[in-house]
Amino acid sequence: MISVEEALDKVLGYVTALDTEETPLLDALGQVLAEDVSSDIDVPPLDNSAMDGYAVRSADTAGASPESPRLLRVVDTVAAGSVSECEVAAGTAIRIMTGAPVPRGADSVVQFEDTDEALRSGVAGEVGVLAEVAVGLNIRRAGEDIGRGTTVLPKGTVVSPPEVGLLASLGRDRVRVIRRPVVAILATGDELVDLGEPLGVGKIYNSNSYSVAALVRRYGGIPEVLGIARDSEDSLVASLKRGLKADMLVTSGGVSVGDYDVVKEVLAKQGEIAFWSVRMKPGKPLAFGTIRGVSETGEVRNIPQVGLPGNPVSSMLTSELFIRPAIRKMMGKAQVTRPTFEAVVEDTVVNSDLRRIYARAVVEKRGGQYYARLTGPQGSGILTSLTVANALAIIPEDKVEVVPGDVVPVMMLDWGED
Repeated sequence: MISVEEALDKVLGYVTALDTEETPLLDALGQVLAEDVSSDIDVPPLDNSAMDGYAVRSADTAGASPESPRLLRVVDTVAAGSVSECEVAAGTAIRIMTGAPVPRGADSVVQFEDTDEALRSGVAGEVGVLAEVAVGLNIRRAGEDIGRGTTVLPKGTVVSPPEVGLLASLGRDRVRVIRRPVVAILATGDELVDLGEPLGVGKIYNSNSYSVAALVRRYGGIPEVLGIARDSEDSLVASLKRGLKADMLVTSGGVSVGDYDVVKEVLAKQGEIAFWSVRMKPGKPLAFGTIRGVSETGEVRNIPQVGLPGNPVSSMLTSELFIRPAIRKMMGKAQVTRPTFEAVVEDTVVNSDLRRIYARAVVEKRGGQYYARLTGPQGSGILTSLTVANALAIIPEDKVEVVPGDVVPVMMLDWGED
């Protein structure tokens, strides 16, 4: 057996950031920019109003108050998207909506609330300004957000919703990013039945393919579900061939020491095995290596292949700890593993065989301190223990037992990715 750190190092050592693609803007959400993005326009392109109000000359409002309003003649109204042909001359004002370009001659915008417009029913004519305004009040200057020619997003930036909005403000409908990895997923086992089929005696539904596919999609990859391979070398080899154009191949089941666990044998014949047992619980029977495949251009290549355990919780946890970081590295993300912090445990956990335990837990903060309580029975077949968990409490290999009040590392499962 090797440690979790050694296993992760080996997995990450086999993958690199993928090639780039140009993709529609919304499709780039969560991907990493493969280019510096510069602006060829000012944002905003013109001085514009930050308020609904009146464009005025600030000098015309000197001394204005509710008791002594300054009356101005309203010469035009301008809405967002329109441009007034009029100029604000001494003693005049132009009614203006938020976002509309500031007319010539105006140097301030007085908001409606500081006028007597409501008393005049909004009819063009005169308006009384009830407060003195300074030069530049309520005006957003051209280029104050983005100046023409500036680099607004550097290469390596993860595209999140604010970046989408920023790119859209530049008029960019497509962007070059590091492409998403395609992850082919294959379940193995004579006992498996696919969804929608009758469940015979001694059979179980193929849940692992779908939970792993969901994890791959959630973390930015493109899952390709290959179905079920039976417990024979011929069936497994034939099924694996359908995934040999993927960036990573994932199987579930067939990696322990049973008579019908054939994944390791096939991996040894079709490629190479880097490891097949990790000092962790659940998830000890985890195999990793490469399998020979062919690229789209016909080039022979070695595809990283992860053999997950068959138990549902083991499959999910090892996917979280090894497949998720590999996906993030292939996508070009700088932070590939989740951070950990310390929490006080509220349950007793016995570590009988001195493997690192990843206990499903609910972590909450009380009085400035984090606390972790187990979600219930921790068997590797109890998938409901993960559905109610928001974290993993990590019991180190050298801890025979932890008791309530002990402090252990925890890894949150529902915190932001980037």
